[in-house]
Amino acid sequence: MKLTIERAALLKALGHVQSVVERRNTIPILSNVLLRGADGKLALSATDMDIEMISAVPAQGAKTGGTTVPAHTLYDITRKLPEGAQVLLELGSDKGQMTLRSGRSTFTLACLPAEDYPVMSGSDLAHNFTISAADLKRLIDRTRFAISTEETRYYLNGIYLHAAKSNDVNMLRAVATDGHRLARMELPLPDGAAGMPGVIVPRKAVGELRKLLDEFDQDVAVSLSDTKIRFAFGDSTVLTSKLIDGTFPDYDRVIPTGNDKVLEVECKSFAAAVDRVSTISSEKSRAVKLAIERNSLTLSATSPENGTASEEIEVRYSASPIEIGFNSRYLLDITEQIEGEGAKFVMADAASPTLVRDATDGSALYVLMPMRV
Repeated sequence: MKLTIERAALLKALGHVQSVVERRNTIPILSNVLLRGADGKLALSATDMDIEMISAVPAQGAKTGGTTVPAHTLYDITRKLPEGAQVLLELGSDKGQMTLRSGRSTFTLACLPAEDYPVMSGSDLAHNFTISAADLKRLIDRTRFAISTEETRYYLNGIYLHAAKSNDVNMLRAVATDGHRLARMELPLPDGAAGMPGVIVPRKAVGELRKLLDEFDQDVAVSLSDTKIRFAFGDSTVLTSKLIDGTFPDYDRVIPTGNDKVLEVECKSFAAAVDRVSTISSEKSRAVKLAIERNSLTLSATSPENGTASEEIEVRYSASPIEIGFNSRYLLDITEQIEGEGAKFVMADAASPTLVRDATDGSALYVLMPMRV
């Protein structure tokens, strides 16, 4: 293998693939990135056995061949090379070393054989559809903050993606919950997604996918089966991930339907008040109390160590008075997702789940469990 590549192109591709590689590996070859040159392109692959990222970039004089080199080392070297530099990669005759040359710099990296590199089997992914990068970004951004980090409830450690009906309209729905809050976002079902199984996309795959979406603004090709999902970004980058093998809970059961007390707030001023008052609340509970009366909301927090805080804001509310407590971090996570000016809280009582919506956008819905305060 011998080829020349622009530093910027190599750095961008390495940036995609090296973030999949775990810093600590018991299997040495999983610390490496697989490089394959052919037909004027360099393909880079990395995997942790659950996720595989492949990124292809143009390269000059790419002779067919391949090897694997330490991913983070190659990334750091490329990052430190001067902008605009040309990088020559050449595999030694014994295939045990790869030489990288750029300007007056020369690096020799230890290699492991390309044949030993694990490849995620390209099993048949029967369900295929395309979705715009902007829509996929919205599905992720509106839900991923609610993904559980509790490893024992592994089936909550991802976003549940499935086809559903909403008012007799077929929708693609993303749901995440950690047991304390739930986020649900839906969009019209793309062509080809009608028969798709409900799948749980793991947290790490969601994070890697979201990074790619920042650099891509066209349609993303999605292919999936019961066990794997693949996202293809044009001809340049492909992310494949195993799915979480578990059953997502029946989330419809926790979405309240009989709540009758409607509180409407101006989102930014409400979030700012929650943020200020919660400065007092203890790090452990982060509790903030909402005392709601006709067109008035008083937020308060009390902590034995720090003292007390309260703030009053104007709201729209005409039901009977209610006092209810929430985790302030959870309130702020939800208000960050609301793009419109207003947020609507629909409550029943101090112990029942509260429904939160964007006043102008019905596609996203949030459920928040109250706290005792």
